[in-house]
Amino acid sequence: MKPVRLPAAATLALPRWALFALGMLYILPGLIGRDPWKDDAGSFGIMWTMAHGHWQDWLLPNIAGLPAPDEGPLAFWLGALCIKLFGWLVGDVLAARVSTIGLFVLGTVSLWSTAFRLGRRSEAQPLRLAFGGQPEPDDYGRTLADTAVLIYLGCLGLLLQSHETLAVTLQGALLSWFLYRSVRYIEGPSVRNAIRAGAALGALTLTRGYAPPLVLLAALFLCTRSLKMPAAPTLRHLAQAAGTAVLVTLVWLLPASLLHPYGQTPIPDWLDWNASQLSVPSWSSLKAFFRNGVWYFWPAWPFAAWAAWAWRRQHGMMHIILPTWFVGALAVLILFDPVPENGDLLKLLPPMALMAAFGLPTMKRGAINAIDWFSVMVLTLLGVIVWLFWIAKLTGWPAQLAKNALKLVPGFKPEFGIVAFLVAAATTVGWIVLVHWRLSRQRTVLWRAVVLSSGGLILLWVLLMTLFLPDLNYSKSYASVARQIASRLPADAGCIASNVGPAQRASFAYFGHLPFAGVEESECNYLLLQDGATPSGASLQSRGQERNVTQYGDGAMGGRQVATFNPRDWTLLWEGRRPSDRDERFRLLRRTR
Repeated sequence: MKPVRLPAAATLALPRWALFALGMLYILPGLIGRDPWKDDAGSFGIMWTMAHGHWQDWLLPNIAGLPAPDEGPLAFWLGALCIKLFGWLVGDVLAARVSTIGLFVLGTVSLWSTAFRLGRRSEAQPLRLAFGGQPEPDDYGRTLADTAVLIYLGCLGLLLQSHETLAVTLQGALLSWFLYRSVRYIEGPSVRNAIRAGAALGALTLTRGYAPPLVLLAALFLCTRSLKMPAAPTLRHLAQAAGTAVLVTLVWLLPASLLHPYGQTPIPDWLDWNASQLSVPSWSSLKAFFRNGVWYFWPAWPFAAWAAWAWRRQHGMMHIILPTWFVGALAVLILFDPVPENGDLLKLLPPMALMAAFGLPTMKRGAINAIDWFSVMVLTLLGVIVWLFWIAKLTGWPAQLAKNALKLVPGFKPEFGIVAFLVAAATTVGWIVLVHWRLSRQRTVLWRAVVLSSGGLILLWVLLMTLFLPDLNYSKSYASVARQIASRLPADAGCIASNVGPAQRASFAYFGHLPFAGVEESECNYLLLQDGATPSGASLQSRGQERNVTQYGDGAMGGRQVATFNPRDWTLLWEGRRPSDRDERFRLLRRTR
């Protein structure tokens, strides 16, 4: 027996304008007015270099001359294209983030469409009620699609990654698209649907390498076997999908191999990076996966786990089989990653949110009410705390809160921003109205259990990205350091050799217009060093040994030697750091002999 009983009144769809407004309120804060931070400045640097560079930069991703062959070029192509199209109008930083908005729309629309198609299938429908009144298939599908999007927006991991110009952000959106294409293929196996799925796999390969597409192709095959689809035509179609993926990938591989941008090709380094993403699973990777996944996938994973339990006695249910295989295969892939990052978990969110949407209708009313009350109390309390810290940093009262708020940004002078205040206040009023609607409305709607979680998370994000955005820019951006360096650099300075990391190099090149050594340059009369912070006036090289300065991290990422550093051959022009960062210091030096 199916575990779902619902009246038609419970499947009222969320108004389209409300879902659109919620999505825009989710994605725009954190994109507008935010400097490139350390986490995504490196990716922005690749996009900026492509947009203002030559054709070689599009084939050999680099950050102002620092090769960056990891991952793939597709995310950077999209960002660079947006800079070329919109940079003159909104500035390069926000223009690059236009691609981020597009990826967010692609991911959410694909997830909504996938849930809708699965939700209106006959096997997913609730039990027929004795006297009628059960929902129509399309109404039930729309309600589940709204629920899946709300769960997706309510996940903490998506909030952290969806506002950054990263390859993993594109990967998450493309995975949602492939999930949708997989449903369309299973519903109508054909060459056309196989080719469209293969195009998604090819885009994924150009984004983060070939391992995820191979795993997804295997997961789709296992899904078709679980659904008792004929093996021979399925294998033929999947081979066509794989061939399409290879053709899409050749759009970059062939010209990068044949044209040799800057006299080299990024393909060997890219293949080495792909190989480095796979290793034997270890106990530490397993612990890291569950330790980070508990908060990263919240609140999707409890609903998804409940869906697997509630539908365990049903067989041949595509709305359970498909996300289960995808979640399982991708989880195994992450466990085989020797150094998994939080961004790698993003690809699990679309299938997990999809599965969670089908678990929500099977939950008891008491459990749903408990989730509601938890969301109201916790998120409202956190919102009040954010407001109190904002008041404290401006007025100095309460004194302890003011001290705690400002000690993380030493030297920062807080100011009142009327626009930020109005946006934060309006969002807070909206939260109060939402809570009042939820607590006073008598009609039971399926998505009511997750709208408060999503709305409260959006409230906190908007408050942080308005009331505390200047503080965060001050502490996380390298803009002030870049301008200090630029002010001490002579106007006729040639190239600068450096060992700074990708994020720092991108920030210094963009904010300070520093002329870093290009891919083909080797000798420079200026040197920018990054190392651990030491007391002011300390020796440039207290250990007095010559050492080679490579493009990044003593040769990491294929860095090459650009200078031999001997303190006797260099004069210190400037040294400094970000006020909020005690772990790194930068020194600008000029060659004297």
